Amino acid sequence: MKKRSASVNFRRRSAAVILFSLLFFISLPAGAKDQDPIVFIHGFLGWGRTEMFGVKYWGGVGGDYEALLNAAGFPAVSVAVGPVSSNWDRAVEAYYQLKGGCVDYGAAHAQKYGHERFGRCYEKPLLSRWDDRRRISIIAHSQGGQTARVLIHLLEYGSEEERAATGGKTAEIFKGDRRWVKSLTTLSTPHNGTTLTRGAYAATFQMAEQIITGIAGLVQGSDTLSDVYDFKLDQWGLRKRPGENFFAYKKRVRQSPILKSPTARDLAVWDLSPEGARELNGWVKTSPNVYYFSLSTASTERDESSGDEHPVVTNALIFLPVAGRMGSYSDPQPLPGRMAIDDAWKKNDSIVNTISMRAPSGSAVRFFDGQPRKGIWQDLGTWTTWDHMDIIGQTRMWNLLDGRNPKDFYLEHAALLERLP
Repeated sequence: MKKRSASVNFRRRSAAVILFSLLFFISLPAGAKDQDPIVFIHGFLGWGRTEMFGVKYWGGVGGDYEALLNAAGFPAVSVAVGPVSSNWDRAVEAYYQLKGGCVDYGAAHAQKYGHERFGRCYEKPLLSRWDDRRRISIIAHSQGGQTARVLIHLLEYGSEEERAATGGKTAEIFKGDRRWVKSLTTLSTPHNGTTLTRGAYAATFQMAEQIITGIAGLVQGSDTLSDVYDFKLDQWGLRKRPGENFFAYKKRVRQSPILKSPTARDLAVWDLSPEGARELNGWVKTSPNVYYFSLSTASTERDESSGDEHPVVTNALIFLPVAGRMGSYSDPQPLPGRMAIDDAWKKNDSIVNTISMRAPSGSAVRFFDGQPRKGIWQDLGTWTTWDHMDIIGQTRMWNLLDGRNPKDFYLEHAALLERLP
């Protein structure tokens, strides 16, 4: 009798433990689950969380979309890759920041373009775990969308050139067969390039200076602009020196040979051009294992008398000249090797042509109907009267012309991404 009584008591205690465990896990808040994280990838001339006087690229003055998602129970991190670097270099940097280790740009790639093979080291990865069971959803702005596509391609297909060049010592990112990305959402991305790049080498640095000076004016002002912006060009021997102010650093970068051909083919200005984007789209595949979403923006309206596009009243002042120039530019009969630019390219968000934002040329694309599908670009529509920086909260937190708030978009879209299988 004693043995049977002890056995019954044991079973009762076991049942109580199991019931308590179930109740405990059911009562856990949403944020406590081992959710797939969201990774933010910034665009051309973007910056990291500790740069630009603490003004967040994702959120602007007083805003922080990464923190917003984390507080709502959606784990999120952001990478800080080369603001003027090629998509290859940026994708590799993003990989090592997320996974940890010293950046390996690839032996074949480094030799081809004449820069160092290895870059910065990241001892503490942004993600404690990243594999085929805990995949990431990427939200990328502007060039970040191109960068993310290269990252997905390298993870899944690797690089034959790098495998041939290094054999058994090939870096993990170039080996392929890593389905670690669940979804990609691109915001205002020049999938097919932007006409802003026509003659934009000098504009690269002028725009950087304007943006940094503008933000400095909003954040208590600054006389030195030191230690606020890093071009992250270590592979070219252009690491920012301690105490070097932005103007001296910018001058040193401009005087280097990196902007000269063929080196310039390994920089953002080439990848962002219509011709460079066409080349990129020729080898970067759309993965059948990934959900793709795209959101477009436009801050110009058509002048029926001239057929040109003019900036709307809410367009950021610093971008007005650019929006006007892009809105009147066409090149229907280009020189050999250049892409034809017709009037459909005139609508823009002051940095990127709206026609270029929907999907890479030749890709399967459709309007999103609420039923996510893999391997197809799903168009989330166009936010009209929104310029290029509005969607990330930089130039305006809330657009009075259409009533939408970027914060709502990020929270609602994060919820959608969490539901993806």
